[in-house]
Amino acid sequence: MTRPREIHSYLMDMDGVLVREEHAIPGADRFIARLRERELPFLVLTNNSIYTPRDLSARLRAHAIDIGEENIWTSALATARFLHDQRPGGTAFVLGEAGLITALHQAGYTMTDNSPEYVVLGETRTLSFERLTLATQLIREGARFIATNPDATGPSLRGPIPATGSVAALITAATGVRPYFVGKPNPLMMRSALNAIGAHSETTVMVGDRMDTDIIAGMEAGMETVLVLTGLTSREQAQREPYRASRVVDSIAELLPDLT
Repeated sequence: MTRPREIHSYLMDMDGVLVREEHAIPGADRFIARLRERELPFLVLTNNSIYTPRDLSARLRAHAIDIGEENIWTSALATARFLHDQRPGGTAFVLGEAGLITALHQAGYTMTDNSPEYVVLGETRTLSFERLTLATQLIREGARFIATNPDATGPSLRGPIPATGSVAALITAATGVRPYFVGKPNPLMMRSALNAIGAHSETTVMVGDRMDTDIIAGMEAGMETVLVLTGLTSREQAQREPYRASRVVDSIAELLPDLT
């Protein structure tokens, strides 16, 4: 049994928790509104590095979920912060889209294919064989290999599609070099999110729909964890894992009484 905690802040995944495909999950808008009413710090976390926080904020507001870009933390932002801390003003060759490129530019990084210090891989829907080949060559020549997240698949209207982890595995097979993954389930992303809102793990809860990213990341960062069943994980699948969420609920709407 886990001991009861006094919760002062919330971290939550987006897809599967607040929205699923192109529909808002019932109660998500009321949950966010209640957090604002109580002035509780919160961040929406996503491993998706394609979009900027502004893009994601617009998407959520289109579903009547009022979340500003300042309340969204992506694996792209976490990766950019990590690289800035490791090697300020560095250079990178990027396989990714606007969310990742914008975050790296804002962190002071220069994009180049001329002896970059890093090859940075993020989610992308426009990957070409030419750029994939160049990335493998640069890594073989000494560039460090970083990836935003290890998710092998991502959601789509037609079902799971290859994601960052799958492309990373391809590059690893071609180079023999494994990337350092910054996003969930790396606790580094959780700690950077906590720091962004001045929160402490002992008084923060992580709400997610995946045991292998959201729940294990929250658990390893020392937070209370809540698994919602509106995303990719069923109750039966959760029970087969060697670790457990602090709570399992049907949807985020069940957490509303916690905010009274």
